[in-house]
Amino acid sequence: QVQLVESGGGLVQAGGSLRLSCSASGSTNLINFMGLGWYRQAPGKQRELVAEISGGRTNYADSVKGRFTISRDNAKNTMYLQLNSLKPEDTAVYYCSAKRMWDGYSYWGQGTQVTVSS
Repeated sequence: QVQLVESGGGLVQAGGSLRLSCSASGSTNLINFMGLGWYRQAPGKQRELVAEISGGRTNYADSVKGRFTISRDNAKNTMYLQLNSLKPEDTAVYYCSAKRMWDGYSYWGQGTQVTVSS
């Protein structure tokens, strides 16, 4: 079992920055064998992939390329999402996820709210 806790959300003006963190606990020895990702869900919309990192490779949604950066610190069992040049349309609840590569099962955090004012 893996538990994920996000932090770092908040209210920021357009053009501003935030850094989200996702801390893992539990069977953290398995984290290195999982794909990690950030998702977001805006009101009335489906949850969407924002960024993911696996095996040292990263992938970003087109809407955040060049503005967001995903990273992980295996020693600290923590994943980060740096959000720069924020736009009002980035407003959403952001969730971190850890996906077991051997069976596809995903763990989720409780989410952290990001609100970008215009």
